[in-house]
Formats: sequence, C-alpha cells, structure tokens
Amino acid sequence: MSSSQPLWRWSELCAVFGLSSQPGADIQGLCIDSRRVQSGDLFIALAGDPGPRFNGAGGASRDGHEFVASAVSKGASGLMLSQAIASAMTSDVPVLQVPDTLDGLWRLGEVGRQRMQGKVVGITGSSGKTTARQWLEVLLGVQGRTHASVGSFNNHWGVPLSLARMPADSDFGLFEIGMSHPGEIEPLAVLAHMDVALVLNVSPAHLGQFENIEGIRREKLSIAAGLKAGGTLVVPADLNLDGVNLAGINPDGASDNNVGETRVLTFGLGEDADVYGVAEYHHDYTLVQVESLGQRWSYRLQAGGEHRVLTSLASFAVLLALGADLDQASQDMPQLTMPAGRGDEVLIGQRYVIDDSYNANPVSMGYALKSLSDRGGNTQKVALLGEMLELGVQGPEMHQQLLPACAGFDGVITVGDGFADWDAGVLGSRYWGHFNKAAEIDLALLVAKLDDDAVMLIKGSNQVFWVNDFVNTLRRYLVELSG
Repeated sequence: MSSSQPLWRWSELCAVFGLSSQPGADIQGLCIDSRRVQSGDLFIALAGDPGPRFNGAGGASRDGHEFVASAVSKGASGLMLSQAIASAMTSDVPVLQVPDTLDGLWRLGEVGRQRMQGKVVGITGSSGKTTARQWLEVLLGVQGRTHASVGSFNNHWGVPLSLARMPADSDFGLFEIGMSHPGEIEPLAVLAHMDVALVLNVSPAHLGQFENIEGIRREKLSIAAGLKAGGTLVVPADLNLDGVNLAGINPDGASDNNVGETRVLTFGLGEDADVYGVAEYHHDYTLVQVESLGQRWSYRLQAGGEHRVLTSLASFAVLLALGADLDQASQDMPQLTMPAGRGDEVLIGQRYVIDDSYNANPVSMGYALKSLSDRGGNTQKVALLGEMLELGVQGPEMHQQLLPACAGFDGVITVGDGFADWDAGVLGSRYWGHFNKAAEIDLALLVAKLDDDAVMLIKGSNQVFWVNDFVNTLRRYLVELSG
C-alpha cells in the first residue's frame, strides 16, 4: 500500500527549518547521492566527514556540495545546502540553506517521525537485521501502509534518511539500527522513537571495536532507550538483561497488559520463551509450530536452518507486540524469501549456489555451516569461506573454531588473512586450498571438482566476496557452462 500524497510540501520543509516561505515544488523523494537523483527529489548535500559525534563511523570521501550541478541536471526539485553555491547552479531550484546538512537530515528525520501516527519498529542485532526487516515488510505490507528502510541504511545517515522518507500516512515503519563502534545505537534509537524494539541476537560482530562480547550486548540493548512509553522490547529468551538500564520496563513479558508500562517479550525454541516454536525440517521447506499466550499457529518457511526459524519467531513476536493479525501472517509466511547475499539460493542446472556472502561473524558462520551440514540427500557439499573481519585479537582462534563444522564437507576453500594459519590438515584432500583474495580462485578448476548436483555455500565478510561481485561472476560462469 502506498501513499498518494507528496512526501513533503516545500512549505513544510521551510517551516521545519524556520526559513522564510518561498515557492517550491512538492518533493517526492530524498536523495544524498547525486548519481541516484530522480525528478522531484530533494538533494541533500552531505559533507564527507560526519565529525567526532559518530565515533569514527566514517562517511563519503567527497563532499556532496561538489555534485550539486549533477543533481540539478538529473531533475532535483530542491536542494539542502550548508555552503554557498554559485547561483548559476541553483537559479531554477529552491534551496534550504542550513548551518549543517547532516544536522538538517537528522532534523528532517525527527519531524518525519513526529508527523507519522502509525507504529514504528526498530531492529538491531549482530546478524539477520535485513532479513527480519524485509520479512516484516512483507507481512505487515498486507495489513497496512508499510514503509521500511532499504539496503543497509542503518547508520548515522541511513536511519534519519529512512525516517525522513517515511510518508506521513504510513501505518507501520520498519528501521534497521546498526553499529560498528560503542555509543552508536542509542541516539539512532531515540530518533526512531519506537513502539517495538527488536534485538535479534548478540554475537562477536565488530568485536575488535569493543573490549569483549559484554560490551556488544550492552550496546545492542541500548536500543531500549528509544522505546516510547508502553512499547515493547523483543529479545531472545536466552539473552542476559543484567546490568542494562531498562528503567520502567516490566520483565514479566506478554502476561502484563497494562497499557502504560513497557514490557519485554521473548522468543526462542524453548518453552521458557513468550513466543516459542518447534521446527520440523524438510528437504524444501521448514514447518514451524508456534505457541504464545495459550494460542497456537503454524506456518511454512521456504528458508532453512535454525537461524532462519529464530528470525521468523522474532518477526512473529514483533507482530504480536504490534497487535497485528497473526492468522493472516501465518498464511503469508510461505511467501518470505531471503534477501540477496543473506542465504538466498539459486539453482543453476542441478547445482545449488547458496549466496550468504553479504557478511559474516562467528555465530552466523556457524549457523550457515550447520545448515549446509544438515541438508538432506547425498549431494556433494562444498563451502567457500571468506575471512571474518573486525574480530580483534580473538580473530585467529575464532577462525580455527570453525574447522569441526567443516569436517563432513566434500570440499572447502578459504579466502583471506583470517584463514591463513588455519590448521586444516584433518580435512585432507577435501581442503581445496587457500587464497589471499576471491579473485585468485580458478573458477574452471573449482567447477571441474563439482558434481553435477553439488550444493555450494559462499560466506564471508562483506569485503571478501560481496563487494567483488564474486557470486554473480560464478553464477554467470556456471550458466555459460550449463547453456
């Protein structure tokens, strides 16, 4: 369901920033990348460096003010600037002149959230955020006008931009909230002012930026600071909440229906969870039986693996917290697919390529390896594993700990420095080699070792396979051979 109204009227934008009213066209979209500007967009010229406020979160290497002429040529209907630009570039386009465009973006996100009267969900976790967000977008999209962040817009510019892009008449808003350094989640969560906050999981992703996993746990749970009164914190049943400031949150979970109190709602595979499920794995689907509040539901998932089941239960708990139609959601669950690079499968000939190359940490890697190992049938199982980055001094040990999970595979290839000292002698001839970079892998030699019905998992940190488009290169090669 989409809105028929313009995203922002120019008079609204002037009022947001306390500027004198000036004529301007309705704004249909917001953009911070001049290459992606479309007719009707407001182009926001961000500076390349976000400054110390965002803990070294980084930014673009170029200043957006350098690309104003390009944005105008592509049809931008308005500009947000903090620098003086030659009038020849902007003569036909109205300008919102602000002291700082990043502050301006945050202000626009704040007002965008305030004017929306529907319900907002914030999603964080060490892995699975995009999957949960896309699944909830599908399930809630059937039940109301649903707006969601795109891609991985989950940082200091992605969250405010996504909020500012939210139509005022949305019934639901879904936003990923990520982090790579301490202190990044709470201000984004407060900006989102959520009805429901979901912590999917806590694992050693970005461990190199924290003293220990305890610091990551606290950082993830800081999302609770952005909950409005009466909101719900959804967490795994086994997540330790000790020492975290949950002032005002009632830990009794779903059993408490007092409107004014914030509650904790847990999910998991054990009966101690408020929303718990039992999974029955089949060759081409998973059947999940769910129970909560004395009620039962069942649904099918096309995605396999325990981690996908947990993500579906987390999504179900969010729907419960929102008061959504759970019977309808159960019917819609079979429609859910995996986002690109997060475990989506492609059948080429008789071979399956499992693309889990978008990112990796020790927990998500373990889940992916277990899912491949548990796959039914007698097909050849091959894993191409890229190193896991940002693990700090514990990195070598965490890479070595993956070895037992690979013992049953027919072929294993490793890529990157993290696996350089991997003691893989136990694999014998099933260890097909180590490479410094994915581009060094000889595709012809690799494919020659594959059976006609092989299943091949490709997983690693973003910089190993994903940014180099390795999986698509491999797919094209396999298609050419099968054609």
